[in-house]
Amino acid sequence: MGKVTGFKEYTRETEPYRDPALRIIDFKELYTEHNDSHLQTQGARCMDCGVPFCQSNNGCPVYNLIPEWNDLVYNGRWQDALDRLHTTNNFPEFTGRVCPAPCEGACVLGITSPAVTIKNIECAIIDRGFDEGWVTPKIAGDSLSLIHI
Repeated sequence: MGKVTGFKEYTRETEPYRDPALRIIDFKELYTEHNDSHLQTQGARCMDCGVPFCQSNNGCPVYNLIPEWNDLVYNGRWQDALDRLHTTNNFPEFTGRVCPAPCEGACVLGITSPAVTIKNIECAIIDRGFDEGWVTPKIAGDSLSLIHI
């Protein structure tokens, strides 16, 4: 997963928040724009740890396949990363923003170094999915047509 030596070569860098002075005058996104190369570097930090506690009971409560989509982001395969994220998470547009990220606390890299920026990567994957048009609404059928009188 990621770059074999990425966790040794790169340090943790989270995406910055917007300036608080600007945030108090609008209801726009808290985070700044995503930087693909930055996120790929952070995805490269995900190590092939053997037992990915980030996606266990102690990590992600929805059991996201985190090392897999980190690797896909590192390799620039964003749509595949979105597909992988959607296999376990129906609403990453919410969890990528409001989840307290216990996955990062369970990250094996966190034993000796700051953990992978999993929450930033998750949020970027789903945001890119919306931006590229890969996420489309799934409209329910007409419920009245299901009623037989």
